[in-house]
Amino acid sequence: MAAIDCGTNSIRLLVADLPDPGAGPEVPLTDVSRRMEIVRLGQGVDRTGRLAPEAIERTRVALAGYAADIEKLGAERVRMCATSATRDASNAGDFRAMVEQTLGVAPEVVTGDEEARLSFTGAVRGLPADAKQPFLVVDIGGGSTEFVVGTRDAGVRAAVSMDIGCVRMTERHLHGDPPGLDEIAAAQADIAVAVDRALSVVPGREAATLIGLAGSVTTVVAIAQGLQAYDPERIHHARASYEQVAEVTADLLGKTREQRLAIPVMHPGRADVIGAGALVLRVIMERAGMPSVVASEHDILDGIAWSLR
Repeated sequence: MAAIDCGTNSIRLLVADLPDPGAGPEVPLTDVSRRMEIVRLGQGVDRTGRLAPEAIERTRVALAGYAADIEKLGAERVRMCATSATRDASNAGDFRAMVEQTLGVAPEVVTGDEEARLSFTGAVRGLPADAKQPFLVVDIGGGSTEFVVGTRDAGVRAAVSMDIGCVRMTERHLHGDPPGLDEIAAAQADIAVAVDRALSVVPGREAATLIGLAGSVTTVVAIAQGLQAYDPERIHHARASYEQVAEVTADLLGKTREQRLAIPVMHPGRADVIGAGALVLRVIMERAGMPSVVASEHDILDGIAWSLR
């Protein structure tokens, strides 16, 4: 199966073999290939309401490479989901036409609710059997953050998507290099309002385990772990305390972009938005009363693959 997740900041491909239908929920899928490119599809969407032509072209180039991989690896089914940026754009038709021409299948512009449910499925499948439930899964993307509460057996109890992604918050508030204290305070206030609204819809404060998804979370946890290179196997299911997250967030927001680029685990395409992503994570932990977060390398991309079962 081939799954493509096209978000506000990145586009990712997973080609995977799924286990037999009778396998238990702790049995993961088997990766054949995972790829990620930072294309910043959502560049300026919060301000203009449109996808920039150069952003669509960057996405086309990455997608053409993915299409070649999918054909080479012989995937039997393909599903591409597009998320926050294409929900917001008035010229989403241009994006859709490009995808159909390049990939041969139409992109599904999923709702925030469906995005949240796919993220939950991807995060929860493969968790250790003794992981404490219920789970609060947060997927911090470029344009939005999804909040989902549920259990392994009963599935999703409640889900909501809020427009507080790392790209959107950076473009809206964090303009300095490094951002000023007033900019950080404005971003924090904006995020806190959205998080409190989300937690009024989903019972996140009742959850036993916080699971964080996407590059902002995995990068923060990698820094907290002191890794000298980005290692998905060491990051997957690693835990960071609130104190560690708060320390990393303050450090990232106090650095220039050049200094953030020098961090060993930093992807170059994430350096200018990681401060906002870390701040979203920190505020979620504060408002939900979570003492720690478990990072997951498995997220909506894996959920898309599972949906092809």
